[in-house]
Amino acid sequence: MNHFALKSKNVVVDNQVKPACIEVKNQLIHAIHPYDQELDCDIQDYGELAILPGLVDSHVHINEPGRTEWEGFNTATQAAAAGGITALVDMPLNCIPVTTTTAAFQEKLDSVHDKLWVDCGFWGGVIPQNIEDLDDLLNAGVLGVKSFLIDSGIEEFPQVEPKDIRAAMPILAKHDVPYLIHAELDCGGFDDVVITKEYNSFLASRPKKWENDAITLMVDMARESKENGANCKVHIVHLSSDEGLDIISQAKKEGLRFTAETCPHYLTIASENIPDGKTLFKCCPPIRENKNREHLWRAVEDGRLDFIVSDHSPCTPELKHIDTGDIEKAWGGISALQFGISLIWTEAKERGFTLADIARLMSAETAKFAGLDGIKGAIKVGLHADFLVLDPNKEFTITNEMIKHRHNITPYAGRRVVGQVEKTFVRGELVYQQDEFMNAPVGKPLLKGRLKDLD
Repeated sequence: MNHFALKSKNVVVDNQVKPACIEVKNQLIHAIHPYDQELDCDIQDYGELAILPGLVDSHVHINEPGRTEWEGFNTATQAAAAGGITALVDMPLNCIPVTTTTAAFQEKLDSVHDKLWVDCGFWGGVIPQNIEDLDDLLNAGVLGVKSFLIDSGIEEFPQVEPKDIRAAMPILAKHDVPYLIHAELDCGGFDDVVITKEYNSFLASRPKKWENDAITLMVDMARESKENGANCKVHIVHLSSDEGLDIISQAKKEGLRFTAETCPHYLTIASENIPDGKTLFKCCPPIRENKNREHLWRAVEDGRLDFIVSDHSPCTPELKHIDTGDIEKAWGGISALQFGISLIWTEAKERGFTLADIARLMSAETAKFAGLDGIKGAIKVGLHADFLVLDPNKEFTITNEMIKHRHNITPYAGRRVVGQVEKTFVRGELVYQQDEFMNAPVGKPLLKGRLKDLD
């Protein structure tokens, strides 16, 4: 349908929840009317159900091409749609080849044809070997780039050193794109920690100091780069250490272009509650203590943390060593792409957050960060008609059977949550409705410099 409208008593518009009627024409939000407005088109009334802007998840590992036995674009974007996510950004590693060259990026773009249920952007990667070719990669349409300061676990994606960061920053500043950093720095002294089936042994092997030192390094590098005339955007992905918050806050006060994200697993799980031998909870950096978790929530509330993303990082059940409980050998990554809004809303509403806050933290700010705010991230005239219809009071238990991503495993199985996604619209097309996917994939690649042209 090229012309229709949605209305509800609870629509998130202008950072408020209020009655409204949203008119859609040709995939875009045409107008926002009072709730009782009469229009010459079909009007779908959702009553007390909430209408939010479609979520934008800027941290998703999809692993295609090359490791589609871990995950692929079809299943990942279906899971996204089931979770109210209408746009995501794919990470540059765990796929084969890694997205560090224009040829590899083209191979990835070729692999997404007819598989995207939601719109999808892409991050590139910075490794020591590709800095001279960064201009070409950024001109090809990636939305920004990512590096690791520690072994990534993927041989083709080696970590960078200060000299690499120093060389990359002026190029990234010129293109005005974010530099995403996996902020762990192996500072030594923990090689003798024996990782057993006890989760706390794994936690002890990756201390907060690793994150803190990595963030401090990036502040120093950003400061140096700014002094040399290149104020590069630096972004700390999946922050888990509460001790890193003040370092980031100080960097912002200095005028450095610093942002940071955290994830549902750091906000909803405490290490004290993780059973021994449960490898599904392993991720890097690790899930930390409840006191740390509370500090992260405080930082979400006061703005020291900019937004919340999934860091969906799936693999095969075999690589998780579920049967043996071998935490040391298990692949590190949390699978929970479709449950993000339910997990966060369950906790956030008890802390006084509103649905407008959720839309800001999981849509507006993530869209802005990825450079997508001209088309995504808000219910605003002229933007894409991306919506999720949410029953904010509906309780349900997460089960393995309801999972849409490739492997039906998640550490959240059995968890009771509040807030169920009823429908998801991508550019005015209904793609998901009450556990069913509609018609065919309608998602498009989102390429820097070509965001307005999705035909």
